[in-house]
Amino acid sequence: MLPTIEQALACVRVCQMLSNPYKDIRLFRFDDRTGQVYILAGDELQIIVLSNGIWDFVNEPEL
Repeated sequence: MLPTIEQALACVRVCQMLSNPYKDIRLFRFDDRTGQVYILAGDELQIIVLSNGIWDFVNEPEL
């Protein structure tokens, strides 16, 4: 299984947004079992990118 075009473009956008405030990308992993990309930035910022290009924070604190 490979990432989709939408997913790849979303990953580039997310990584660009994360790098603007100088967040280190600590882990970037494509899980071929689920088809999702997992990004760990800084010490605790976690993001999942779905195959349709939609991304969301993992364990986002509620307001």
